[in-house]
Amino acid sequence: MTSSSPFKKSVETAISNPKLSQALHLFGDAYLIARKQAFAGLDFEAMREELATIKDEVRIHRKKLLVQFISNAEKAGSKVFLARDTKEANDYVIELARKKKAKLIAKSKSMVSEEAHLNKALEAAGIRAAETDLGEWIVQLAGQRPSHMVMPAIHMFKEDVARLFSRETGENLAAEIKTLVDVARNRLRKEYFDADIGLTGANFLIAETGGIGLVTNEGNARLCATLPKTHVVFAGIHKLVRSMEDAVKITRLLPRNATGQLLTSYVTWIRGAVPAGDEPKEQHIILIDGGREDLYQSQACQDALRCIQCGACANVCPVYQTVGGHVFGSIYISAIGIILTAFYEGLDKAKELTRACIGCRSCSAVCPAGIDLEEIILHLRNMVTEKYGMGVIKNVAFKAIMKNRTLFHSMVKAASKLQKPLTGKDDDSSPPVIRHLPMHFMSRDYTEWRDLPSIAEKSFREQFDLIEQQVENPRYTVGIFIGCGADFVYPESGLALVRVLNYLNVKVVFPEGQNCCGIPALYAGDNETGIYLAKQSVQAFSEVRVDYVLSLCPTCTMGVKRDFFKRLKDYPEWREKAADLSEKTMDAARFLEEILNSTEEIRKAPRAREKITYHDSCHLKRGNGVWKEPRNLLEAAGYTIDEMKNSDRCCGFGGTYSFLSHPQISKQITLDKVAAIRQTGVKTVAMDCPGCMIMLKGAMGKADKTVRCVHTVELLEEILKKRVNNR
Repeated sequence: MTSSSPFKKSVETAISNPKLSQALHLFGDAYLIARKQAFAGLDFEAMREELATIKDEVRIHRKKLLVQFISNAEKAGSKVFLARDTKEANDYVIELARKKKAKLIAKSKSMVSEEAHLNKALEAAGIRAAETDLGEWIVQLAGQRPSHMVMPAIHMFKEDVARLFSRETGENLAAEIKTLVDVARNRLRKEYFDADIGLTGANFLIAETGGIGLVTNEGNARLCATLPKTHVVFAGIHKLVRSMEDAVKITRLLPRNATGQLLTSYVTWIRGAVPAGDEPKEQHIILIDGGREDLYQSQACQDALRCIQCGACANVCPVYQTVGGHVFGSIYISAIGIILTAFYEGLDKAKELTRACIGCRSCSAVCPAGIDLEEIILHLRNMVTEKYGMGVIKNVAFKAIMKNRTLFHSMVKAASKLQKPLTGKDDDSSPPVIRHLPMHFMSRDYTEWRDLPSIAEKSFREQFDLIEQQVENPRYTVGIFIGCGADFVYPESGLALVRVLNYLNVKVVFPEGQNCCGIPALYAGDNETGIYLAKQSVQAFSEVRVDYVLSLCPTCTMGVKRDFFKRLKDYPEWREKAADLSEKTMDAARFLEEILNSTEEIRKAPRAREKITYHDSCHLKRGNGVWKEPRNLLEAAGYTIDEMKNSDRCCGFGGTYSFLSHPQISKQITLDKVAAIRQTGVKTVAMDCPGCMIMLKGAMGKADKTVRCVHTVELLEEILKKRVNNR
């Protein structure tokens, strides 16, 4: 297939280099283990709530704190310059260098200097910039930019570095870590002594002292700050903190969340010019806005400036691990990079990045500042859609078809008939699947590596009234928000849930007026359609009396609980109805476990006695906080769960992401999950999301047809059915 944009071409290039993904996966897997150990015995949630409060206080009082910092820094002998943008910051450094007749600036790691393209500006002015951070020096030699905020050269193997160093030294160097580190140490040490100016970033700008804090793993930052006669601090205004106490609290989180270390090798506090023998010393602090004030003033996005640049959002991101930071980022990478790119470089620069996010919420779960990165990215995606549109296919699908419930359902019904020439079955018990599409679609990478699910001949809504619910004196009456996947693709899951609930003496109702939860439209940036669909379903459920509303799809559960209310809270006639529906809604597994306490009843049924594995759906675990409940239910039914590697890593579905946005990225993420499943050796993998079933059933259909992918409620229904039949 010919790519339609430079961004998609860069995706293809990255995917064609399997070593890149291998390097990032190796680090990502090791990171998860190290991070878990680093936070052992600590309350991460409490720590990040405290950090969020610290950073929010800075945002609220930033102007006062900025004045306080400048005053105290100047009292300590520092010279402070406020730069409106990166050009002003660069110009200050260049002018300073000219005054000092400086020809060499030794730099320690500074992301804001990358943002400013400072090295290029210095080179154009005839001033050499020497990167002294090992990773930064490597990418400088390679003519690249960092691919990670903390580990700039994480995308490279030692063999790559050996080739670079051999070219630089003129020697044939072995690809051995010690050899390469020794070369770097010997080459870089000279730069500190020869440099006229040393330049560092700052992790903290401490208002109460006017000093700075540096958190590093190499000694180069201290050397850059101390050995040259002039020390330049290059920092964004968002690095302000109120006090040393706040800065120390952040240092407890930063290394643990960045690299899994309890503490970095060097934590350095500097106030004023560091003494350098008898010679006079200067410190110049350049404070850069560069779009930060605009970000502070954005109600929807301002939390992004809580970021302490730990890079964890990249460490756990399946998209980053697939294509790397040179694709999934600009200067700043991964989830936080999307947001900062939009504000620091412009929405146009971030347009493709917003659409490359798969929405798995891994970033939000790991963020030490409690930033809901996915939610901010969705807001930016809506801005992108308003400005640039979302494409003809999505435009027609959402605005013309989904809004019209009757038309939508009629078209689905028609498609179930038209698909028949393309469908096939393995046996009489399995639902039909689409194994091959015409060549145009094959070139789109749709069915080469996965089967596609067929649309069910009869939807859940068509079959619901045929169920005989023999429930006397029910414990509860619940409504089902079925969602498109369980309604039109896997109605057997919905039917299984009704039977399970009936076995447990719960009556089920199904409001036919409900429509799609609207998440596909919302994720495409179409907020207008999302609001319209929310009103349809809220109205449908307001017309029935139920104790709870259950969903088999965690994305739908998030939509009903969170997004319906968010979309409708400014509509007085809808606010109360949406809030009532939100309070009643929960995932089916949570209801079975927490409300019904059904494990004891399930244990009374014949035991399954089968070893299975379990896949945690992204929006179930990280969106709804449900992961223990399905396991408890399955174990009560007699299943032994053999945990797969990284059970909560995304399956690659992402709704339209895997079909329209980035099927190639999706494919790689899915194949990682398939490998993890196959490594367990089990023949059944349970999950609680129809979207994940679409992806994993399809991929396993090509990889290993003997592995069954099934919704948890279907396994429970099989067990409870045996109990009823044995009575």
